[in-house]
Amino acid sequence: MFITDRGRPAHVLMSFEDYQRLTKQRRNIADALAMPGIADIEFEPPRATIETRPADFS
Repeated sequence: MFITDRGRPAHVLMSFEDYQRLTKQRRNIADALAMPGIADIEFEPPRATIETRPADFS
């Protein structure tokens, strides 16, 4: 159900279950790295090469 304010959608009425599903915490990188078995995954990314150049102010 949409609740309007002067004809424009302003609020939404939903079940608490739907609200919890929409706002549940997403897994962060620390949680992902703490997963069991993560040490068994081989991951060696290539070293980044960053080159600088002088700024052109012309």
